Amino acid sequence: MNKVGFFRSIHFKFAAIFVLLLVIAIQIIGVYFVRQLETSLVNTYKDSTNQWIDVLSYNVEQEMSKSRNESTPTLEEDINRVLANTRREEILEIRVLNSFSDVITKSDSTNSDIVGKKIRESIIKNFLINPEKTNSKQYYDDENDRRVLITVTPIKSRESQENLGAIYVLSSMDNVYGQITTINGILASGTGMALVVTAALGVFLARTITHPLTDMRKQAVELAKGNFSRKVKIYGFDEIGQLASSFNHLTHELEEAQLMTEGERKKLSSVIAYMTDGVIATNSNGAIVLLNSPALELLNVSRETALEMPITSLLGLDDHYTFENLLELQQESLVLEIEKDGDVSVLRVNFSVIQKEHGINEGLIAVIYDVTEQEKIDQERREFVANVSHELRTPLTTIRSYLEALAEGALENKDLAPRFLSVTQNETERMIRLVNDLLQLSKFDSKDYQFNREWINFPRLMLLVIDRFEMTKEQHVDFIREVPIKEYYVEIDQDKIIQILDNIISNALKYSPEGGHITFKVNANEQEQLLYISVKDEGVGIPKKDIDKIFERFYRVDKARTRKLGGTGLGLAIAKEMVQAHGGDIWAESEEGKGTKITFTLPYREELEDEWDES
Repeated sequence: MNKVGFFRSIHFKFAAIFVLLLVIAIQIIGVYFVRQLETSLVNTYKDSTNQWIDVLSYNVEQEMSKSRNESTPTLEEDINRVLANTRREEILEIRVLNSFSDVITKSDSTNSDIVGKKIRESIIKNFLINPEKTNSKQYYDDENDRRVLITVTPIKSRESQENLGAIYVLSSMDNVYGQITTINGILASGTGMALVVTAALGVFLARTITHPLTDMRKQAVELAKGNFSRKVKIYGFDEIGQLASSFNHLTHELEEAQLMTEGERKKLSSVIAYMTDGVIATNSNGAIVLLNSPALELLNVSRETALEMPITSLLGLDDHYTFENLLELQQESLVLEIEKDGDVSVLRVNFSVIQKEHGINEGLIAVIYDVTEQEKIDQERREFVANVSHELRTPLTTIRSYLEALAEGALENKDLAPRFLSVTQNETERMIRLVNDLLQLSKFDSKDYQFNREWINFPRLMLLVIDRFEMTKEQHVDFIREVPIKEYYVEIDQDKIIQILDNIISNALKYSPEGGHITFKVNANEQEQLLYISVKDEGVGIPKKDIDKIFERFYRVDKARTRKLGGTGLGLAIAKEMVQAHGGDIWAESEEGKGTKITFTLPYREELEDEWDES
């Protein structure tokens, strides 16, 4: 998490709020105080000036009421004397007017040409309109850069109350406004100091509030990382302290829930990981969020490719199903065919919907089963039943036909009866061989068989079997023997191995042309401790596509010819079961038109003569 800058932190915000509140409060108080102060000082100044003017007006009225002759001073001289005796520092100019607004005299010598003239100022006009009232006017003198007050006060006779004139006073208010400026400066300084103190106090108070919050923020970061060991320090029992206590309780509960969830997750992961069946989980949109290794192997995809991929695309169902269709297949399953390394696997997929309490679909679980072997077994079972039915039906039909013919009179025919009885006997023997082979295979399938094992010198046994076939063969086929003289002993059931050899050699004779050759080989692999026994003919051979199938039950490359030669299609299947029961293996190599080679292996031990002598 990024560190919060000071100007974005709650410390600064708290201090700023305190300062702003203080500034607003001081501004309101300051504006009100300054206005009231200014009003009070101005009114006080006006009252003081008016009182002084009243005294001056009385003295002037006394001089204007005196009787005068040639020996007494003039009115102007008397008024000038009064004005000289009543000077004030802030008084700039005093004019004495008669009742017609003519200037009788003025206090200073500047602008003396106005004496004896009328004053046309608006304040004088207002006085003439209402001579009973004192008029004043305050304004700023731009020319002299000062604030001044003009006051016009009437001069009345004490006896007759007759209006004798007026006194025009021009006074400076710089002292008043200087005081206001000084007080404003003091107020500003006090405001600055208050702001500094308030800001410092705000930061301190903000720290007392925000420090627990910062601690809880750090705790939240640690919780996000999965660290539940850290605890928030409780600084008090106020609301923040209660919040810190609740935060610690929440941390404990989250830790318990995390441990429980993690335990369940590990259990589920273990179950899913060790399942032999494939498991796929999707989100509510059908995108894959989880799949185990068996699913990857069964579907032949990589984890990186499968994750976030739509399940319909992964299963190859885009052309037939949507994700919504799959949500409706809870009681059904789908069968898929997946090609892998040239082989086709058959998979069965069952679906289960993940739902919340209110029935909201949160995703889908798909469980994949590999039913390739099961399908193969079912197919083989069906083919086996069909083949057995077919193999039994053919001789039974033949026997029934001939028996019906004999019953209808052919028995009396000395030429036909022997032939019909011979065919019936051959078909009966064929059925007996078929049933015996089936019983033998059934024993192998059920493991209900026993071998009478004994140590046999296999090259000698091989030669005996070859000699027997060479003495009884009817067609002209040469036997080529490549059998070692050295003794190699194998622990086998001699009858079963002879049956295997009889089966392989009989097949080689059946398919060998006149004048052909059959090659018998016995080779020893000392490193593997195995004997390799092979029988090779020069017959028509087996197509490449049928090589791996000739050891299957009832499988025939050329069914018509095999049946004509009396085969059941079970000989090589029985041979395979017997060889594998002896710990060996069997396979075929063939090329069409050039013959077939059947090879099988048996474990061996070299020369046990000493053991036989000791025994």
